[in-house]
Amino acid sequence: MTDRVRVMIVDDHSVVRRGLRMFLEDDPQLEIVGEAADGEEGVRLARETRPDVVLMDLLLPKLDGIGATEKIREELPDTQVIALTSVLEDASVVGAVKAGAIGYLLKNTEADELLSAIHAAAEGEVRLSPEASARLVREIRSPQSPETLTERETEVLRLLAEGKANKEIARNLGISEQTVKSHVHSLLAKLGMLSRTQAALYAARIGLVPLAQVGRRGD
Repeated sequence: MTDRVRVMIVDDHSVVRRGLRMFLEDDPQLEIVGEAADGEEGVRLARETRPDVVLMDLLLPKLDGIGATEKIREELPDTQVIALTSVLEDASVVGAVKAGAIGYLLKNTEADELLSAIHAAAEGEVRLSPEASARLVREIRSPQSPETLTERETEVLRLLAEGKANKEIARNLGISEQTVKSHVHSLLAKLGMLSRTQAALYAARIGLVPLAQVGRRGD
């Protein structure tokens, strides 16, 4: 049996935290390692528990979800953050992604989709609600003077934008997972971007993949 995905919940409403915990604990592949009621507590608890995935509300006291996401991603690059919120304002969506969130889901997301997104995030896959994708792609600016991507980097970018994890990209291209990581690092540096999510949206903006396909895994 593979290791369970370690999940932390950050939300200022105790009833939301309790509901999420009860629901997520039904999945034997998930382990809830902590809950936090504000952004500062969320950052502190993330340092202590080092979760694989954080479910982050955006409207939080003391430190908002965008600020908490940025701190967690800076200090714990292996921890992925999914914004799980009722807010769908352009500034919030863009801010969360720029802060390093790999996913952006609304609180009315179906249960099975949330579970899928958590497992996907643990593998480094981008997951976005369709509403968030539509707002984000308008805000992702083309780099001022981007370095030209190699053919292989472009292929990696396309597969990344389709929501594939590094191991799937490696299998598709017949290369090692470590080589995929190197290509991802290189293409992000060339594009001047900080996250896979930004790169995926850029791929949609330039027509490499359809917008509807970004972060919406197909079989």
